[in-house]
Amino acid sequence: MTVALAVLAAGSGERMGGPKAELRVGGARLLDRAIALARAAGCTPIYAVVRIGAEATGATRVVNPDPSRGMRSSLALAVEAAGDADALAVLLVDMPGLSAAAVRSVVGAWRPDRVAVACYDGVRAHPTVMSPDLWRSALETAGPDEGARAFLTAHPELVDEIDVVGDPADLDTPDDLARWQR
Repeated sequence: MTVALAVLAAGSGERMGGPKAELRVGGARLLDRAIALARAAGCTPIYAVVRIGAEATGATRVVNPDPSRGMRSSLALAVEAAGDADALAVLLVDMPGLSAAAVRSVVGAWRPDRVAVACYDGVRAHPTVMSPDLWRSALETAGPDEGARAFLTAHPELVDEIDVVGDPADLDTPDDLARWQR
């Protein structure tokens, strides 16, 4: 089975003061870290949904021409890029505490017509893996800056929570980044 992975990295990072994909954590850009994570997890193909002008070495670049439309627009581009893949795993660029082992576990647990979601000590986070058709259904109920949350809430019978180890915290503000770097 083909499980594509998309890193959503086109956001403006308004609360952070600039695009989060370009932030450096541990000496590497968050986007480069996420692509390396996907590669280490064995996912292929890997797509990076980015802003105009952003580089995405090691992934197929998918440019969101108007990221101000919100995360939903980036997710729609990722689903379109995944084409005929059996499943699409989605990561957010601003989550540096995820591990390749966690991604492998969630991808490996995915079953057709189901949704596999990483669960960190009882908290759902990324990656989320489902078929492109289910992602399309999720997009129908998503608000402009949302992903699959409403769909998952409406269809709990489809969701498999996969217990994984890692830190699902996302970096939204300079304070978040400072805490992470400590």
